[in-house]
Amino acid sequence: MSMQPAVWSAIDREFAEAVREGLTGSPKTLPARYLYDELGSALFEAITCLPEYGLTRSDVRVLQQAARWLGTLQAKPVEVIELGSGTGRKTRAILDALPGSPYWAIDVSPAALAETERQLQDHDVRTLPGAYLEMLPRALEGRPPYLPVLVLFLGSTIGNFSPAEAEDFLAALRERLRPGDLLLLGADLVKAEETMLAAYDDPAGVTAAFNRNLLGRINRELGANFDLRAFRHEARWDDEESRVEMHLCAEQAMRVDIPGAGCSIRFVRDETIWTESSYKFSATGLDALAVGAGFHPVRTWVDAEWPFAECLWRVTGSSVG
Repeated sequence: MSMQPAVWSAIDREFAEAVREGLTGSPKTLPARYLYDELGSALFEAITCLPEYGLTRSDVRVLQQAARWLGTLQAKPVEVIELGSGTGRKTRAILDALPGSPYWAIDVSPAALAETERQLQDHDVRTLPGAYLEMLPRALEGRPPYLPVLVLFLGSTIGNFSPAEAEDFLAALRERLRPGDLLLLGADLVKAEETMLAAYDDPAGVTAAFNRNLLGRINRELGANFDLRAFRHEARWDDEESRVEMHLCAEQAMRVDIPGAGCSIRFVRDETIWTESSYKFSATGLDALAVGAGFHPVRTWVDAEWPFAECLWRVTGSSVG
């Protein structure tokens, strides 16, 4: 059943516009952030348990190292703000190392924020549903001048941005902070191609279900008639761009009607919808990204088992925050 425009929320309208713009373009694309509805978030949590997906486990290992170091460095509480908190499970190491620090969790998924509150109920947790940079000023409102901020941008979410988008995002983030504030950023590093592709195309098919769920979401929320079984999941490595791409490939020619987005989309056989890009980094490239956005690299931890970096950067110079 299609939804009537008069009862759409702001995020429904945004979703409809993104679907219409992405699927009428060439190549067809959909923004990766829409993979994470309630079902998508649950499927992603399952992905993190897969043996092929070493990223989350390596992230936890290096986070524990970073937490121990921050605990010895930071004698007083700081305000901790996480962009894209997910369930908040892996954030515990940081909060346990910084007792008394208030914690703001920002995420587009209300279900994920509810789980964050449950997982971290023994800490001072405040939640903000919405986009990162839109919600960040609300978390920063009224903070005392003596209270520094530690922003967490964990996992490898920065890898979902194109290089230009990553630069713009980090510069915009820095402008909202004060000199001396800190950013702890996770980033996946380049490794063997077969290892990277297996992480995004597991034999159990969980990642494929996660990817196809985006079409299911369009069906549920915008009244579309996608046949999810008519699209196969593909993971591709682009060496020149240093990224893994996720695509949904049409098994046959078809037309899909999307009433909630006001469009009908035609597919030819083997035409794809590009749903996600996961850029992979080098340590030197991350340092250059920090400096270009107005941060000073303080320390980097790299996991030996699955090359993944946790980078601590400090805001330099003046800012408007």
